[in-house]
Amino acid sequence: MSAKTPFAVVGLVAAGVAGGLVALAGAAAVGSFDGETTTVREVATAVSPALASRALTTSTGGGLRIRDIYDRSKSGVLQINSTTIVQPQADPFFPFVEPTPQRQEGLGSGFVIDKDGHIVTNNHVVQGADEVSVSFTNRDRVRATVVGVDPSTDLAVLKINVGSRALTPLPLGDSAAVAVGDPVVAIGNPFGLQRTVTAGIVSALGRPLSEPGGVRLDGLIQTDAALNAGNSGGPLLDAAGRVIGVNTAILTGNSAERGKVGIGFAVPVDTVKEVTGDLIDHGRVERPYIGVTVLPIDARLSQLFRLPVRRGLLVQEVAQRSPARSAGLRGGTTRVVVAGES
Repeated sequence: MSAKTPFAVVGLVAAGVAGGLVALAGAAAVGSFDGETTTVREVATAVSPALASRALTTSTGGGLRIRDIYDRSKSGVLQINSTTIVQPQADPFFPFVEPTPQRQEGLGSGFVIDKDGHIVTNNHVVQGADEVSVSFTNRDRVRATVVGVDPSTDLAVLKINVGSRALTPLPLGDSAAVAVGDPVVAIGNPFGLQRTVTAGIVSALGRPLSEPGGVRLDGLIQTDAALNAGNSGGPLLDAAGRVIGVNTAILTGNSAERGKVGIGFAVPVDTVKEVTGDLIDHGRVERPYIGVTVLPIDARLSQLFRLPVRRGLLVQEVAQRSPARSAGLRGGTTRVVVAGES
């Protein structure tokens, strides 16, 4: 996958695909739910108020250490293993020989959210899988059931049937309170290296990310914490050890290794709470979806671009295969910078 910017060509890599799983795919559902909904309960964090108010540091003295966050959280972070059966194409030189189906293995990360055995991960980690299991350790795999997926936010909920004592739910934070510069910790399974911890800061907020298949993720948290293949679905934690996001994708340069360059993205936990509640209740999320990126029109924009109206919405982008595109809407074709914003 690739995406072009005005300055360079970069690659968009789902941070959790290894061994044949495709990255983000699917179209957003149209509609809405009526009736009762589930609110994902926030588990009280074990971090004391005094520690929670301190800044995260990598050294001793004056802050909550990364090792403390890791010790409290590692038991709640799992490795997600997926298996997909692929039917190879027939050999053109031996067309009458039926090719043998092949097993493709993929891996990602996930974390426990309650004592009922629900686990959050990314949709692209389990998409199209014929079998999904989770690993507490390298030698202990448990079969998992896919409760539901939401391609439009790249989230999925799994369920495992184990005793509650084996489960360590991670406390959920408040992504609305996150600020640029806040320290963060990521725990996941890059390249199958279980429960690897990395640290960084919040680099930006509200980032949009478009995937060539037409899926657009909005409002993402950008971080420079090291993320690689296998990290997808793992938690992004704040200085108090609370989940503030689900690690989802990275941008890479033109390197053949396609490794991390310090630009990763996470789905905000406030979105996770809403989506997982619907998935647990209904097995899916349905919402009104148009498929456009818009900019509110004010008097200044109306005068600057000589628009025939003084109020409304300026369509900037229209997603592929979206209702808006089917209705004939088209985005702008000229990039203009106004007051430092594009």
